Amino acid sequence: MRADAVLDPEDQARIMAALESVPDPEIPVVSVVDLGIVRGVRLDPPAVLITPTYTGCPATLTIQASVRAALDAAGYGGVPIETMLSPPWSTDWISESGRQKLRAYGIAPPSAHTADRVECPQCGSLETIEVSRFGSTPCKALWRCSACLEPFDRFKCH
Repeated sequence: MRADAVLDPEDQARIMAALESVPDPEIPVVSVVDLGIVRGVRLDPPAVLITPTYTGCPATLTIQASVRAALDAAGYGGVPIETMLSPPWSTDWISESGRQKLRAYGIAPPSAHTADRVECPQCGSLETIEVSRFGSTPCKALWRCSACLEPFDRFKCH
C-alpha cells in the first residue's frame, strides 16, 4: 500500500484483524488490541493509533515493531503508526475478552465496581491484600490471596 493512500472501512477491519494476533510482549496471552493499546485505525490520513499502558513503558518499542511487522505482513506497509499519549491509556480500554484472558492467565484484571475488593484469579476469593504497589511490570501491583495463599499480579486501575 502506498503511504499517501486513503484507507476505507474494509481496510480498517482488515488491519484490526491483523493486529488481533499481535501479543503484548509482557503478557503474551492477550493482544495489543485486547489491552486497548491499539486505539484504532484512522482512515485519512491513514495511521494506526497506539497508546502505551504507561508513558515510558519499556515495551513500547517492541509493541511498535510487532505492529509494524503485522501491518507489513498484511500488505499495509505504507500505513504509519502514531503513538498518542493523550488521553492516557486507561484500564477501561481492556476488552471483556482481554479481561477473561488475563484472569485465566492468573492476573487479576481491574474492575471499577470492586476497586477496594480484588478477586483472586486462582480461587475467586475476595479475601485478598495488596502486598506491594510494585509488581512484575510498571502497570501491575503484587497481591496475595488470604484464602489460597497464592500471590498474583493485578493491573493497576487508571
